[in-house]
Amino acid sequence: MATPLLSVSSLTIGIRRKGQPDTVIVDSLSFDIQKGERFGIVGESGSGKSLTLRAIADLLPKGVEVLSGSIRYDGAELIGMPAAQRRKLMGPEIAMIFQEPMTALNPVVRVGEQIAEGPRRYLGLSKQAAAELAIEMMAKTGIPDPARRARAYPHELSGGLRQRIMIAMALSCGPKLLLCDEPTTALDVTVQHQVLRVLEELCADSGASLAFVTHDLAVVNQTCTDLAVMYAGHIVESGRVAEVFSDPRHPYTKGLLDSAPDFDQPDRELVSIPGFPPNLAARPSGCPFAPRCQFAVEACTTAMPPTDEVAPGHFAACFESARIFEGAAA
Repeated sequence: MATPLLSVSSLTIGIRRKGQPDTVIVDSLSFDIQKGERFGIVGESGSGKSLTLRAIADLLPKGVEVLSGSIRYDGAELIGMPAAQRRKLMGPEIAMIFQEPMTALNPVVRVGEQIAEGPRRYLGLSKQAAAELAIEMMAKTGIPDPARRARAYPHELSGGLRQRIMIAMALSCGPKLLLCDEPTTALDVTVQHQVLRVLEELCADSGASLAFVTHDLAVVNQTCTDLAVMYAGHIVESGRVAEVFSDPRHPYTKGLLDSAPDFDQPDRELVSIPGFPPNLAARPSGCPFAPRCQFAVEACTTAMPPTDEVAPGHFAACFESARIFEGAAA
């Protein structure tokens, strides 16, 4: 297989505490993203999805840091890379789209100028050329009358248009990897679908890889080819989206699917996952999902299950996966 564009290996993120054990939020995370791949990361709030993206972009909140592990982009190690060198990657190589554009966009700068800033800084374009590129990118994201709206301030645009501005800004320098942190959460369903379609088409045209964090399984199904399911800082299942959705091999993945509405089966009863995610400051031993899992056995409470390949390219971390799911299939 070709060298991954992004390779995350044994990544541990947390908070260091003097004289006390570190609080681990993301624990020994490993995954690869190939060139042109659209990779989704799903899970409940607090599972570590967004922190994983922010670690890749070197945008972790104050007090949170990478405790150990490796993040390699196109063969280059990002952990420990000088800050100035790493900043040069953001824009022409790696770009990020945030959940709420009103907090990411500058409220006192016209949106066209904000899109043009990256091409001027990283691509060396003149002010006029960058402004023309900004209008072109706005048109590509489906913004009507882009020349007029380029002169608008963020508060003068709707939520859907602001998110398209963020997409245009992220793609303006032609990055190879696009990091999306729940970019459609604040949008209504119709606008969400439009924005996702624009994002998917632009990535297909440019060949950019996509790392897409969300808690919405329908969004992953529409946008991504591969996914990782996270729980309490661990990847509990991963593989091709179609295979994981049709044949989940971890109780948590199955619980997520059972609790999501299926418009093809409107009469299907929705089943919630009992209990609550663990307190990461007092992380339990063994599998973190064990206290909520109806299939847990004694081994689940004492040791973290290994990640096994349950089918070609399909991985799950569950001691009882073969018994539960293969037995159910039989």
